[in-house]
Amino acid sequence: MGRQRAAAGSAIFLVAAPGTVVGLLPWLITDWRAGRWGPVAATAGWLAIAAGCGFLLCAFGQFVIEGVGTPAPPGPTEQLVVRGLYRYVRNPMYLAVLTAITGQALLLGRPVLLAYAAAVAVACVSFVRWYEEPVLARRYGPQYRDYRARVPGWLPRLTPRR
Repeated sequence: MGRQRAAAGSAIFLVAAPGTVVGLLPWLITDWRAGRWGPVAATAGWLAIAAGCGFLLCAFGQFVIEGVGTPAPPGPTEQLVVRGLYRYVRNPMYLAVLTAITGQALLLGRPVLLAYAAAVAVACVSFVRWYEEPVLARRYGPQYRDYRARVPGWLPRLTPRR
């Protein structure tokens, strides 16, 4: 797969998967109607949404640039992605999605979105544990096992892996 195909596939997957989880479903849950948590929560929400979306785009870009593939299971990367955000944590995309949803909860003042974020977190952790990790271990072998031993899955390191 070339980088152009990887970029196109990643863009489609970005809209389909995170776009649904961070955009469509929260909208269906809340109709974007705001509660009243105040300006501090709203500001924190905007910052979390911006950070989550920014980190998500960076992680997707890393798949195209370094991995020459997509985050979608049907279009895996040719190389294990271990640079950029992946030097700090193994699952930056899922964390970015959860950060954006939490930001929406703060911005809109809607506790239901915190419950939704918790459900998404359970789904992400389960998917990683029971699908992604075994697939990556088979595909990349010792390289993935070494990476997994050195970089945490869910709590980012303060210093990057070298």
